[in-house]
Amino acid sequence: MPGTSPLRAWLAQRPPAAGAAVMATGIVSVALHLTGYELLSRVILAVACFAWLTLAADFALRLLGDRARWIREAGTPGALTAVAATTVLGTRFSALGWQTLAETLLALAFVLWPGLLVLVVRNYRRPMPGAVFLSCVATEGLAVLAATLAKAQAVAWPAYAALVLFWLGLVLYVCALYCFDLRQLLDGHGDQWIAGGALAISALAGAQLIAVGGEGMYLWDTDDSSVLRTVTLALLVLDLCWYAVLVVAELVRPRLRYDVRRWSTVFPMGITAAASVSVAAAAHVPSRGLGEVLLWVAVAAWLAVATGAVLDARAGLRALR
Repeated sequence: MPGTSPLRAWLAQRPPAAGAAVMATGIVSVALHLTGYELLSRVILAVACFAWLTLAADFALRLLGDRARWIREAGTPGALTAVAATTVLGTRFSALGWQTLAETLLALAFVLWPGLLVLVVRNYRRPMPGAVFLSCVATEGLAVLAATLAKAQAVAWPAYAALVLFWLGLVLYVCALYCFDLRQLLDGHGDQWIAGGALAISALAGAQLIAVGGEGMYLWDTDDSSVLRTVTLALLVLDLCWYAVLVVAELVRPRLRYDVRRWSTVFPMGITAAASVSVAAAAHVPSRGLGEVLLWVAVAAWLAVATGAVLDARAGLRALR
């Protein structure tokens, strides 16, 4: 468009899946916080906030200026990164003690979630890339944030809402798995990793629910707690199995060129680290050490993809001048 700045033109070319950059950056910040690296966590959180604000502004401008395109893109799985990214930031803000801001982000994510979910699920077909699992990720992200707020504020009703979202997310995972094209393990450009990441965020939601149930509030009986613990541990084990399979697939067929979908590789790495640490604390299993190792793998991946993103953005802006 004449008169449009190169930055605005470059942003207009970003696909909805670019929101995975906020998801990945935010969850790395969360994992660093869980393992005690607070200063680095806050630095990376600032980057995530800047990216969220930038993409949110572009989201609003598309809605107001190009409604047809917005509706068309809202039906793609990548649109759900808006929900997931918002819940990840809300979870980190809650850990900082900023509960009002976390509640606001939960409300915003919850308002966006049903409409986008219906549009996305309605377009399910076979075969689909790994982004199909974002329906589960967005739903479990709401569960994580709701359970986090329930624990922080010692209020029961968000925990009950989180439990419903937790089970719904697992149903959506099964639906997504049915549509997922397994050939993406070797052919995908990064988002195939969400197949494991969706299980990791489900395990994190389970860990948060276990933790809030141990805060002195009577939320569910012993049998229900036992089922929740068993399912959470199973989810973490399955996620780690996916992680191993995905690593082997990357070694068999390396894909080293930068692609915006590589942020969807970093997010599962970071969420697996966070889930391992959280499940260790909530369910008293020895997975914290593994989580700390996987955290630095995620940090290294984040740095590599961030470097690729900066170089790609610089080249894109130069081309538009």
